Amino acid sequence: MTFDPFTELDRLAGSLLATRQGPRQMPVDLYRDGDRYVLSADMPGVDPGSVDVDVDGQVLTVKAQRTADARTGAQWLAKERPHGSYLRQFSLGEGVDASGISAHYDAGVLSIVIPVTQKAAPRRIEVTTSPATAVETASGSGIGTTQAGSESTRTGADTASTSA
Repeated sequence: MTFDPFTELDRLAGSLLATRQGPRQMPVDLYRDGDRYVLSADMPGVDPGSVDVDVDGQVLTVKAQRTADARTGAQWLAKERPHGSYLRQFSLGEGVDASGISAHYDAGVLSIVIPVTQKAAPRRIEVTTSPATAVETASGSGIGTTQAGSESTRTGADTASTSA
């Protein structure tokens, strides 16, 4: 986590002057868990009915509204809890299943599950070789290479590779 003094200064000035206009950002955590991404957004005090999660193309948008406490006749001694609209947008990669996204709001935390498409899931690709063909191809090209974990020997125009 990095510290940005300008962001902190902007937050402090906005809270002291109470002139901050526009939507506020909500803190989020995002991690991958197997074949899905999980996004958790802190939205304490937000009415669950005001939470709106949309997908438009490759953009996931989260909006919410927190209304101010409007008690009549109250003498406020401190009023630090933010209110207003919250907005956050995320770019989705090509490998997510936008139709399978689900959201759940509980105890002030919005959890969004974004499934990964099967074709985007990481997979291991097996490399096969044919020993006779590999030697013939290398001999004809006259190119010798050395890779981690292998040795190459080169004599004249012939090249042969052996695994270590």
